[in-house]
Parts: sequence; structure tokens; C-alpha cells
Amino acid sequence: MYSYVSEELPQLINANFPVELQRMSIFGHSVGGHGALICALKNPGKHKSVSAFAPICNPVLCPWGKKAFRGYLGTDQNRWKAYDATHLVESYPDSQLDILTDQGKDDQFLLDGKLLPDNFISASEEKKIPVVFRLQEGCDHSYYFIATSIADYISHAEYLNA
Repeated sequence: MYSYVSEELPQLINANFPVELQRMSIFGHSVGGHGALICALKNPGKHKSVSAFAPICNPVLCPWGKKAFRGYLGTDQNRWKAYDATHLVESYPDSQLDILTDQGKDDQFLLDGKLLPDNFISASEEKKIPVVFRLQEGCDHSYYFIATSIADYISHAEYLNA
């Protein structure tokens, strides 16, 4: 999926639509938010911005991530770090990526320690990479949560016009 999203899909879009690949952005929700973060962080300079709703931010430390990484990548935990947004942001080469994340305060996955956004935010701050993190009152992990804030995410793409 990573190579499809980061390589094949942009080429397909470029071949069929009048776009400028040097002005891309990426977005996702939950595990897709994790995917958006890692695609942007593994490809410095390729994306102007990345936006994520309730992303899994530090999968090497959460039960879901450990199970998935063991299944897909084996037991070498150093290999896992190449697909963990918190570890990737620690080695990101510059601060030219704008990151927007929203998290529902009532998200059970957050409350159960499965998303770990604080780890990502701390690592980003240490690298001086700007992250707008909004903890949304009364919101959970549902698609309704996305519907309430999607306009902000479309506006976040303003970086594409810069």
C-alpha cells in the first residue's frame, strides 16, 4: 500500500489530471492518518502538508501496531521504526512540512492508549516541525467526527498554492 500511495497513485493522477506534483498534500483517518504521516515523513519535500484525523502516531508502542508490525515486518523492532511516525519525525531533515491533526477527546482508542499523539507532538516539537494538534471536545473516532471538521482540512491544502 505504501508504494501505491507514495509512487503509483501520484503518477496515475499526474497522467490523467492537470496537476503539479511538486505541490502535493496527503490526508488520512486512523490507520490512514498513520499512513498519511509516514508517507509524508518518508518522502521529505514531496508533500507541502499532511493532515490526519485521529492517527495512530506511535505504533511501535501500542498493541495494534505491535501486532500489525509483527505480522507484516517480523519481530525486528528496529525495522518497525521505519513505519512509525514518531520515530520518522525524529529524523526528518527539515521543518518544511506543515502538519494538521485532529483528535476527538472522547475517542475510545485515544483513551485506551492506542493512538499516542502526545509522543508524536513531543518528537515534532523537539525537531521544531510545526504541528497543529486540536483535541476536539465531544468527538470520538467516527466518520461523523471527520464530517464536522473536513472544511478545515480542505483549507489546510492552501499550502499547495504557495
